[in-house]
Amino acid sequence: MIRPFGIDEILFLIQSAGWTLVLTLLAMIFGGALALAAALARVARSRLLREAARVWIGVVQGVPVLMLLFLSYYGLSYAGLELPPIVAASLSLSIYASAYLGEIWRGAIESVPRQQWEASASLALSRTQQYRHVILPQSVKIALPPTVGFLVQLVKNTSIVSIVSVVELTRAGQLINNVTFQPFKVFVVVAVIYFAICYPMSRLSRHLEGRFRVHRLH
Repeated sequence: MIRPFGIDEILFLIQSAGWTLVLTLLAMIFGGALALAAALARVARSRLLREAARVWIGVVQGVPVLMLLFLSYYGLSYAGLELPPIVAASLSLSIYASAYLGEIWRGAIESVPRQQWEASASLALSRTQQYRHVILPQSVKIALPPTVGFLVQLVKNTSIVSIVSVVELTRAGQLINNVTFQPFKVFVVVAVIYFAICYPMSRLSRHLEGRFRVHRLH
């Protein structure tokens, strides 16, 4: 039976957008933890750590995020470890985020002037204290604009998890289209919701980038 596309369907799409945001948040939390470890390893004194982090970032960035999802869901299942779709989706997005954020944050750490390292070392601060009190506070300001910009990409990339039947915004649009047969109306609303989520973050990223540039000039 064909259903009309009305307010109930729109509300379902909005509700499903909540799962898009949940997936994004989970990927930022777990992927961010991995990214911080990768970024610190990339600038570590140990060559082994630097190379291991470089290989991790290179491999993950060289594999489409869709393949990461297939490996997390179907690959692990074939190996005997069956993950619920939402867990597999969160895992694949976290791995994806870890590589890109790790490289963004590595660049932010390395952009801190060398004099800051030397000044903190002259105060007899340990490496950990240098990061905690001097380097990371400055790196956060540098990394914030591109991190917010990457967050926009992460929100949009959550759409791929519809393939494993996680009912986020894109999957909800597919389900509604299957019963209303009004793809134009359905996916226009889906696009508008994505735009409502992503556009403010894009504006914020540009604002932060401009503000940081002004502070650097001064």
